[in-house]
Amino acid sequence: MAAAVATVRGHGRRHRLNRMEPDRTEIIIVETSLPRARLDTFLRQRVPCVSRNAIQRLIREGEIQVNGAVVKPTHHPQAGETITVRWPEPKAPTVLPRDIPLDVIYEDEALVVLNKAAGMVVHPAAGNEDNTLVNALLHHCRGHLSGIGGVARPGVVHRLDQYTSGLMVVAKSDATHMALSLQFATRKVEKLYHGLACGDVTPSTGQIDAAIARHPNHRKCMTVAKGGRSALTSYRVLERLRGATWFQAQLHTGRTHQVRVHFKYIGFPLVGDCIYGKRPNALLTELTGYAAPRHMLHARSLAFTHPQTGQRLAFEAPWPADFLAAIRALRPA
Repeated sequence: MAAAVATVRGHGRRHRLNRMEPDRTEIIIVETSLPRARLDTFLRQRVPCVSRNAIQRLIREGEIQVNGAVVKPTHHPQAGETITVRWPEPKAPTVLPRDIPLDVIYEDEALVVLNKAAGMVVHPAAGNEDNTLVNALLHHCRGHLSGIGGVARPGVVHRLDQYTSGLMVVAKSDATHMALSLQFATRKVEKLYHGLACGDVTPSTGQIDAAIARHPNHRKCMTVAKGGRSALTSYRVLERLRGATWFQAQLHTGRTHQVRVHFKYIGFPLVGDCIYGKRPNALLTELTGYAAPRHMLHARSLAFTHPQTGQRLAFEAPWPADFLAAIRALRPA
């Protein structure tokens, strides 16, 4: 298998980063008045790796103040206000380090870029507490991971589904974590996925603009729903296969299961997706004799601005063996 590729696109414009003091105090200057926005929502958008409940708790405890005063989570940010956030000291991780091999593409003192294998869970949860990406990162980085994501998710800026392979960036410090989170939140990160969809995807290029929310009856699933969080995916067809389509998708937002839910929504669920496309996959197997071992989705490329150097970094991960095997099995003779 070919090695992953990393490129530097040269110096881009440096983002205006929040100032982080040595005692874990962050200073944020409100640049534009937001009469309809709440303070907790404003901070959640800037630091999406921290839950809204956690932000509200810090506001109530006086760890987040505006112009030196304690306010309510419903406070409306005004231009010129200074928001002071005292992030709590990270707690010692309860997750144990494990010597699990990682496909590291790039690493420096601030961050790690890796190619996650399909089947690897990102962070511990019930039923899988010892063989996750976080376990592997704790061993690999030996304690040098950001703590702002919580004791169960140190360093984790964004996630991939268990059976989605491909590129992820991990933060080694809180300052890097917050800077990368802001890039994700403001859509400054370029994310391209390659996937296989059941059926003949039409048109050959398009955009899927459909809000996503948690399914009302199946809590582990997501669905397109009015009133959900905005979600935008653009795509183009790369190759038409037997009963399936190889496509490239660009994510403009980062919702849970976004590609899988959006392609189901337009009538072309992913090959191998037994949650969102059981029936179409059964028909594909009847037609071709091929049964995918997982949903065929790969985070192919990732580009972002390095929080410390200001350089624009771009990375590309090779297609995994099972993805290539699926293409060979479904490609017309």
